[in-house]
Amino acid sequence: MSKENSRVNSLRPFRPKPITHELEVLEYAAHIPVEEAVTALLENHFVLIVDSYASGLSVIEALKKRISRSRKEQTFTEQRSNRNLFRKLSHQILLEVSNHQLQVRKAPKIGWLKELYPDTADFFLSLPEIQGLNSSWQWHEKGIEIPFLNERIHPFYGTYFPTRFEHIELFDRFLTNYTGVKQQAIDIGIGSGVLSYLMLKHGFGEIIGTDSNPNALIGVQKHLINTNSESISLRSGDLFTNVNRQFNLIVFNPPWVPMPGKAKGIDAAMYYEKDLFPRFFEKAVNYLKPGGQIALIFSNLAELIDEKHIHPIAHELKTNNRFRKIDLLKMKVKPQSEKTKRTALMREQEVVELWVLGAK
Repeated sequence: MSKENSRVNSLRPFRPKPITHELEVLEYAAHIPVEEAVTALLENHFVLIVDSYASGLSVIEALKKRISRSRKEQTFTEQRSNRNLFRKLSHQILLEVSNHQLQVRKAPKIGWLKELYPDTADFFLSLPEIQGLNSSWQWHEKGIEIPFLNERIHPFYGTYFPTRFEHIELFDRFLTNYTGVKQQAIDIGIGSGVLSYLMLKHGFGEIIGTDSNPNALIGVQKHLINTNSESISLRSGDLFTNVNRQFNLIVFNPPWVPMPGKAKGIDAAMYYEKDLFPRFFEKAVNYLKPGGQIALIFSNLAELIDEKHIHPIAHELKTNNRFRKIDLLKMKVKPQSEKTKRTALMREQEVVELWVLGAK
């Protein structure tokens, strides 16, 4: 293991904050009318589920119905306020964890409770947080078969991972036709590591992966250990932080939609801040070797959401004199079933892009 990768061991993963102090709670079980639990939540009390996991699901569903009862007559602002209220109050529905296991009947077995909380075995978490941990654990255990990679990845908690693969197909096509030097590459925002694993498959010798999310680096390191690979060096930080060399290829798969507000945790991987692309381009020009290329994966999704949206890559090429376009690969997004009409229409029009840039 490289010196840089050994430092990943000291990173603390992002995790739901455990409640370890005493709280006044209403203990709820299925024999109690569910409206009593909902009323307690609306009065800003905590509700502790003490019998079965299903009782917690009943309370959260009853809370949702109570808050949304008159939604048809509500304005958009009122609906948004009620969504925020539901999120706040649902996080006051608690489950007890003891010896890293949920203390209610018929609860799911969640390995994260031991892996993410080695420092404490007994605590409380909210039901929505437990649901998120459970969903993540199922993905981790089952793994995801990645097309063109011919292997499964097992995403770590709190790490973005692909559930659709057009951009991966596009990147694989780019790598297949890539004729540049394959000595050194960097994967900015490595995430679950898929793009770096594809570069290894296509013969790149040394890859550096950076990410500001510690969970992403922890997850990739676990994959490298399991596959006995030392060809990817990991750096913790934003963009090119802690990197002091130039590269034949810079790969960046940023979020595709501007951030609507403040985002935390994995949400930060879904939206980009206003200054992300200007900062990336300003730094990238100094990290590109002569004749090197930048491969930027993007989408027209933000333009479909807001027709006034300014495409950040096209804007960079138009307004600054740092880069030139070498190529632009595009692929339509495949339709999915069981979507709302608006989402289905967007997917019919959505196009994934791979911009190939070189320095001027």
